[in-house]
Amino acid sequence: MMAVTNDLVTDRRVDRHCQTLQEAGNDVLLIGRLLPESEPVSRPYATCRMRLCFRRSWRFYAEYNWRLFIKLLFTKADIVWANDTDTLPACWLAAWLKGCRLVMDSHELFPEVPELVDKPRVRRVWAFFERHLLPHCDARITVCQSIADYYRRMYGVEYSVVRNISQNEDCVVRDEALTSQKPIQHSTMKTLLYQGAVNVGRGIDWAIDALEYLPQCRLVVAGVGDEYEKMRAYGASKPWADRVQFLGRVEPARLQHLTPQADVGLVMLADMGLNYRYALPNRVGDFVAAGVPMVVSDMPEMAAVVRKYGIGEVIEGVKGSEKTNAEALAEAVEKVLAREWSDADFAAARADMDWNKEKEKLIECVNVLMRKCVSYDAENTSALTQ
Repeated sequence: MMAVTNDLVTDRRVDRHCQTLQEAGNDVLLIGRLLPESEPVSRPYATCRMRLCFRRSWRFYAEYNWRLFIKLLFTKADIVWANDTDTLPACWLAAWLKGCRLVMDSHELFPEVPELVDKPRVRRVWAFFERHLLPHCDARITVCQSIADYYRRMYGVEYSVVRNISQNEDCVVRDEALTSQKPIQHSTMKTLLYQGAVNVGRGIDWAIDALEYLPQCRLVVAGVGDEYEKMRAYGASKPWADRVQFLGRVEPARLQHLTPQADVGLVMLADMGLNYRYALPNRVGDFVAAGVPMVVSDMPEMAAVVRKYGIGEVIEGVKGSEKTNAEALAEAVEKVLAREWSDADFAAARADMDWNKEKEKLIECVNVLMRKCVSYDAENTSALTQ
């Protein structure tokens, strides 16, 4: 059983994990929540979405974990899988009471997310759960080595790295997409694409401001989040508002056709704590698979990918200068657009960043835990018959 606090619709990492584990012969149940605006989900594995009374603040997390605990307690499972720290309390308690194996999947440094930077008491609560519960997990995985190293330093626990990347053969290639579906409105301008959550510190305001210096470009934003309406209003306030397009929530299947239509993929994060600093967003892998060059923030994980394979530009030169983030972004975009890109430019990155390679680590993790479950059951049966 896997648990998340979202409504399942756009969580591609968890969907990819669930499908991989089911294809490997496991029965999977994914548990999330149902919002009034949630769209239907149809998955090849079982899903359950809980309708909750609260949507935010400590009341939501308390209600969610209590409801999740009850659901887990009365559902048969060999492995309980917590996705991020906000699902860990219920998952740990249920796994402990049922004698199940527990997996912790850290998509991010949860106490370090930007929304909690100015909430020290809330951060201490989540850090308390991590400090006391992570050592008792049977397996721990995360998205990049920087986060794994952080948890080793903080709590002395080991994490396996399963990167958040796409399965290359499931991605639409650029040339095919440009002659088929057109989710992006037709335009002769160059398209800058941001895809992902529209939350604080994601650099969407930089991209809107950068259009002042890029008259040949327009910006397309695919995704929703806490800052969505604010960013829409900000874009509408600019003289170049006609070059800013917000698509809202985009389902993964549609995103496969949207991504290759971009000329430049944008992966920007403000340096607002360790969570963003160590991030390796899944859209980096999406742009690689689709053959779209990127402009990324100068953060260790994502910048290392771009520099290693030469598949875009890193935003540099802002600190210690009079240059704004928007100006630095515009300069990086100009450099990308000045170069002719071909599918061959992404071959090395694709060979490395392929889910077919990453998923073997995920499958082995589950196989090891299942063997332990079988061994545990055999020992208990033997003890009862003696």
